Amino acid sequence: MSVSSVRLNQDVEEPLNRLAKVLSRSRNYLINEAVREYITRHAREMQEWDETLEALDQVRRGETVDGDTVMAWLDSWGSDNELEAPE
Repeated sequence: MSVSSVRLNQDVEEPLNRLAKVLSRSRNYLINEAVREYITRHAREMQEWDETLEALDQVRRGETVDGDTVMAWLDSWGSDNELEAPE
């Protein structure tokens, strides 16, 4: 495990100290959890952005499905004649 030094603003440090006390956790634990969650969220956002760009490229290439086809598929959900997902 590596050691990193972080300067906390007072508006972050005071609530962090209170939270650590209430949760009976160390500041180190809480900071690690916060950074882990931030990295996970950022990675998910980047993946969603990449998927959005790919979807836009598909639209530009004309790779779309007609809205009526999609609605017919959705309307068939749960029925005895459920349709295959349109491509």
